[in-house]
Parts: sequence; C-alpha cells; structure tokens
Amino acid sequence: MNVLPKINATPVLLAVSLSLVSSALSAEPMHTPTKMPMAKAESVGMSTEGLNRIDESMQELIDAGRIQGGATIVARRGKVVHFSTHGEMGEGKSRPMEPDALYIMASSAKPVIGVATLMLVDEGLINLDDPISKFIPEFAIQKVAVQAEQAKAGDKKEWRKEKGEKKSKQWDKGDKDKKWDKKGMAKKGKGPAPRLVPVETPVTIHHILTHTSGLTHGGIRRAKGESLASYIPRLAQAPLSFQPGTRWVYGNVGIHDVLPRIIEIVSETPFKEFMQERVFNPLQMNNTYFHVPSDKESKVILLESLKSKGGGGLISAAEDFLHFEQMLLNGGELFGHRLLSPETVKMMGANQVGDLFANSGKGAKAQKGLGFGYAVSVTLDPIAAGNSRGKGAFGWGGAAGTSSWTDPENELVGVLMLQNPRGGGNFQKLIGEAIID
Repeated sequence: MNVLPKINATPVLLAVSLSLVSSALSAEPMHTPTKMPMAKAESVGMSTEGLNRIDESMQELIDAGRIQGGATIVARRGKVVHFSTHGEMGEGKSRPMEPDALYIMASSAKPVIGVATLMLVDEGLINLDDPISKFIPEFAIQKVAVQAEQAKAGDKKEWRKEKGEKKSKQWDKGDKDKKWDKKGMAKKGKGPAPRLVPVETPVTIHHILTHTSGLTHGGIRRAKGESLASYIPRLAQAPLSFQPGTRWVYGNVGIHDVLPRIIEIVSETPFKEFMQERVFNPLQMNNTYFHVPSDKESKVILLESLKSKGGGGLISAAEDFLHFEQMLLNGGELFGHRLLSPETVKMMGANQVGDLFANSGKGAKAQKGLGFGYAVSVTLDPIAAGNSRGKGAFGWGGAAGTSSWTDPENELVGVLMLQNPRGGGNFQKLIGEAIID
C-alpha cells in the first residue's frame, strides 16, 4: 500500500498565487475608456478569448526584448472591446505602462493633418485641384530635377550641345549618389547636377495628400523656432524630384509643412490653434499636444532610439487616436461634432493614385493589394495585402511604432501604440481572427 507523503500545501499555494499575480501584472487588460462605451466582445461579434491573445502576444514581444511596452485598443460597432496596456513606461521610468501615456506620433500625424485639410475642402475654402502656388506664389517658379536616367532624348542632346561634347559619358553615368546642394547643383566631385526642367503639371493639394507631388526639402531646412510663414517660401527654391502625379514617393515636407501653412493662410488661424480648436477639442483628444505641458511631461515615453523621430512634434495617447479613428468610421462625426462629410471620408479612404502606390516598391517591398487615399494607405485586396484588414480599410502609422486604422467592412477600428519601430507583432492578425460574426 502506497502512502502519500505529507506535504505542507501553504508554500505550494503561495507559489501558484505568486505566479498568477505575476502573470496578471504582465499586462493590464480592459481599462475603462473615459469617453466611449465598453461592451462584451461577443455582443458585437468578437471573441473574448481571441482578443485576450493580444495580451499574450504583446507579453511575448516584451519577453523577447522587442518592445518595452505599449497600449492596444479595439472597438467594434462603436463599442470598446479591448483596451490593454503592456510592459513599462520606458527608459528611466520603471513603472507599469499607463493608459494615458504619451507617444511620439511621427507620421501618424499625417492623417490628422489630412483631415484638417479636407475640412477646408468641405467648407469650400480650398479645392483638391488647387495648385499650391495659389496660396504660396513662390511655388509658381519651381522646376523639376531630372536625373540622367530619367531624361528625355532632347534634354540629353541639349546638355551635350551646351557642353560642346559629341558624347557624354558624364551625363550617361549620372549622379548616382544624388548629393546636391540646396539649389539643385551637384556638389564638387559628385557628377553632373540633375537637369532642371519646367513643371508640366503644377503641384496641387491632391498631389501633396497622396505623396505624388515630388516635393522635397532639397537641403533647405527649417531653422529652430522659424515660422511656417518664413520657411515655406524658402522651401519653394528646392526643385521637385519628379513631375507631379507621375510617381508615388513618400515624403514629409508636403504634409507636415506645406499643408499646415496653407491651413494657416486659408483659415486665418495659426496652424496649432486650428488643430486644437477644430480637431482636438471636438474629438475629445485631451492628451494630444504639439508642446507637452509641464504637468504631463512624466507621461511621455521617450527612448534613446526615438530622439530623431519627431514627425512634426505631435504627441498623443491611445484613447485620443481611438476617437480620431472612430470619427472616420462614423462617417466624419463623433460626440455630436461633425468634422467631415460622409462623402469626404469615403474619398479620403478611396484609392486616389491608381497603381502608383502598389508599384512604388520592388520585390519584398512591393505594396501588394494596396492603394493610397488622402494621407492613408487603403486595403484593396486583403489577401494580396496580407494585413488581416477588411477591403477598404484605411490608415497609417509612424516611424516610432504607432499605428491606427479604420475598417468600415468589419465595422471596427484598431489602435497600436508603441515606441519601438516595427515591433507590432501580429496585432492585426489577432484582431481579424477574433471576429466571429
């Protein structure tokens, strides 16, 4: 007869309890949103178990050292079904991630600026086809910098004639490293300067919102503290990198600098005041700033690796971008405030560039199944895109690791707040798998 040894159960139970507590502290699931209503996942056709896998996945990323922490939100049919924080606030802040932590948004600010611009379109103050020179005359004299490999035969012949050469090895070699000075002239020893040719189609608001403008800073940088009113006319001295409307090339100065200046001119309001009064306040984006107040500085997640990723200086919180995306899902309205017409929201989330975005990368970088709307990418073919979003979903992200999108087909919005580039893991996939109705 076997006799079981006597075991003191207290240490065992204590160990189990500590293990459970440790597991529970690894993520803080289901924070209560301050403005939007909550609901049980199953009541809006989602699986609680499936959404819980998001917490597990984020913890795996933390354990692997890929992220230090973040926040995740999912709302479906106007109800928040998942709102978790993960890990710690960041370097030098050894405390759990807080639901109102502030993140560097970088290029996640682009759709917000895009909405502000489209608001003025709705109001009839600007048209998408307006040339930017209508508002900033200095852009009327811009040229296009044409590289040797892009040049027309006539341009090449004219260049040879100008140099008195029958053949032009220097032209044919081109300026491979593209190191030019701010006037578009090649630096010494760097090959021929790109040839400046007239603009065939003026740069328009449409071109800037779709990254098809060819605008670059061309070495003309905004000085610290310099106003947009001073900087933007100087920026017009830089040549375009291609003929507007012929290519999709991602850029920053158009949306982060030129459009804000046009918003100032048309609205007769400083850009940051316009954003606060017309966008942030109506959407209850109460933790969104261009300049963080001193009493909120401890909320900012700032990692050493992010010092160069300001992206126009916008700082925001997870719930604020939930409100922004929910406004778009609602067809332009939230909390009783209408920012855009439903028709304009549809236009924003529709492909506006044909195949230019899909063909903007090669090989593994090809944007398969995607198009581009106004300041957002658009899912045209979910299978080809492989992003687990519905057809017609649109959104964008930032270099610091933030990402958010609106998915009209699945009636949901997703918000991922990280400060670790490319650290999102399978957040989108898990959301897709959690949809049961």
